[in-house]
Amino acid sequence: MKKYFILDDNKPFQPSTDKERREDETYQYKKYYSEIDRFYQIEKNSLITEYEIPFSLYIHRNLGFELLLKSSPSLPAKIPSDLFKTEGDIMIKISDIPLYNEYLESLEKNPSSGRNIKELKTIAIKEKSKILMKNILQDPRSGENIKESSKLVEKIATSIFNDKETLYDLISIKNYDYYTYTHSVNVAVLSIGMGITIGLPEDQVAKLGIGSMLHDIGKSLISPEILNKPSKLTAWEYQIMKNHVIDGERILLEHKYFPKDSFSAVIQHHEKLSGKGYPLGLQASKINLYGKIIAIADCYDALTTQRPYKPALTPFKALSIIIKEIEDYDNELLKIFIKMLGKIESGC
Repeated sequence: MKKYFILDDNKPFQPSTDKERREDETYQYKKYYSEIDRFYQIEKNSLITEYEIPFSLYIHRNLGFELLLKSSPSLPAKIPSDLFKTEGDIMIKISDIPLYNEYLESLEKNPSSGRNIKELKTIAIKEKSKILMKNILQDPRSGENIKESSKLVEKIATSIFNDKETLYDLISIKNYDYYTYTHSVNVAVLSIGMGITIGLPEDQVAKLGIGSMLHDIGKSLISPEILNKPSKLTAWEYQIMKNHVIDGERILLEHKYFPKDSFSAVIQHHEKLSGKGYPLGLQASKINLYGKIIAIADCYDALTTQRPYKPALTPFKALSIIIKEIEDYDNELLKIFIKMLGKIESGC
């Protein structure tokens, strides 16, 4: 029997006709997207079995959120040993993000869990980056957040420069569903990895990284109804969606901490070498290196991440789709990207 997402104790409506099913499905998605704004996805591997935490945990699956562990600062609870057997994304309430951030800091300072110290530090870097991206998307005009994002990008890049295995650890941390804040960090990690792989100097990798981290900042101005719409966008809605690159550039022009060289990453990540991209329809010779790199990373992460209305593709299937549209992407960069992913998959 199909499960329905319910926000109260009312008995779910059971549709009988095709029209009723479509209407009910639309209703369920609207309910889901109104509820998801109350939650924040965290990395399951950041949770240490038997550690006490001061925040409750929820499981996100089947368009719903179920309480997994009840906890609070006054009554902290131990993380259950069977947590890692649970399928789905682990979530916390938005209001508990500061408590989770404190927990991450405690892990960095006192990694006495028997877990690999390097692994915990890698997880902490990515989790803190996600929290910062969540804050930036809520308040895109905060200069302090933009400044902090530059520091985090430099930290990620330095970690990968010092130990290439860190890249594989960061990319291996994969969530079930799509969240803009997680997508932004994933694209940044993939882009930084590409920059280092092709031999860019550290200052250029940092500029590529900050551009890729903030490439979707313009989406902060799009209404959730359009951003999360499960069905095909209308022509008007699609135009609004496309405007996120221009809006992103406009937002970042207000920030003195955002490097001028990084703007191409924001404004060009949807351009295609064939000239069929947006917003300017640029062709190959007019697209900056940063734009070419992020176009590949952005598409790959979007295809390999699950949506409530679309399953995630395997890396092989996602790359097959990108290769079929090879005229839109830089051929040499794509070859390097595939080799980079191959090393991750093989553990080399």
